[in-house]
Amino acid sequence: MKIAIFTDTFYPQINGVTNTLGKITKYFERENIEYKIFAPRYDDHTDLSAERFYSLKFFLYPDCRIALPNVFRISQTLSDFKPDLIHLMTEFNMGLTGLHYGKKYDIPTISSYCTNFSQYTDYYKLDFLKQGIWDYMRWFHNQNSITLCPSQEAQKLLKQHDIGNTGIFSRGIDMQKFHPGYRNDNLRRELGIENKIVFLYVGRVSIEKDLDVLCNSYKAVKEKYKDRITLILTGDGPYLEKCKAALPADSIFTGFKKGKELSEIYASADIFVCPSSTETFGNVALEAMASGLPVIGADAGGLKEIITHRKNGLKFKPRDASGMTNCMTELIENKSLGDFLSINGIKYSKSRSWDEIISKLIFMYRDVIDERVTISA
Repeated sequence: MKIAIFTDTFYPQINGVTNTLGKITKYFERENIEYKIFAPRYDDHTDLSAERFYSLKFFLYPDCRIALPNVFRISQTLSDFKPDLIHLMTEFNMGLTGLHYGKKYDIPTISSYCTNFSQYTDYYKLDFLKQGIWDYMRWFHNQNSITLCPSQEAQKLLKQHDIGNTGIFSRGIDMQKFHPGYRNDNLRRELGIENKIVFLYVGRVSIEKDLDVLCNSYKAVKEKYKDRITLILTGDGPYLEKCKAALPADSIFTGFKKGKELSEIYASADIFVCPSSTETFGNVALEAMASGLPVIGADAGGLKEIITHRKNGLKFKPRDASGMTNCMTELIENKSLGDFLSINGIKYSKSRSWDEIISKLIFMYRDVIDERVTISA
């Protein structure tokens, strides 16, 4: 089996798509599945893991790039490679190029829906773009053999907008990378939080992540509990300065972290908060559960499925700051509840093996390839 993957975001960017691609390619290499990745080039970053093309930032989501692919080079590479299937991870220029090549040479294509771009227009006051985005998404995804969604909520959303033939390609967790054993008391001392209850947010620091809700909720909790608590924001993005201005002075901003540093930050906190109502899956919630943290999240998108209320986390109505405040307060006051959620969160994360999830993806690949062979015959 030979797989060509087209994506508008790739390393060195770190996000849900690139993390997923990293797991997929490691699985491919272990199982001797041949693949080629076609991706944007980021400034002066070069590597040999993908065919790279000049790109510009996309204003709604800078992690995705508007690439200017060299169609001749792509055609030549694919002509030599002879892929059995093309997987389109994103819907922009790289995805379009892969779709066009598949149609031209009768190679089956599948697409992934990973980001709720239409919802982002609400945050950037670009409502007039929403219908156009859905029209494009419908045109793009309905040309593929199947569109893969990370959650049932994302799948429902696509069906509401007349995007058919969808399936589930969920997300997993690496329990070696995220687990309670990474808790680091020295790190807590360095940060001055050793005697505090520490709330943690990890992710892109941008308005569509509903960080205004987190700021309002945390300020209300801080007013009551004062120096007993603190908040750590790990990540970077365009909303960072507004968060620094809005949050109490003792809030901690670590910037972007990865690897062992990220693992230690997760495990060294006490409660994880994810206010976002736009997540198609919510990898960070799964990472926090694996790290032993009780999780608070919005009852929307992929988080709606990951978190079972009062079993492995607490949920609140999307964009309801008072509801989030109540959840935060309850976990401060009720340590036994936090311990209960933590234990169940670890159990849940252990059931989310990447190998099992990607093996299901391979079965879907084979079904699509076999179907095309049958039709051709």
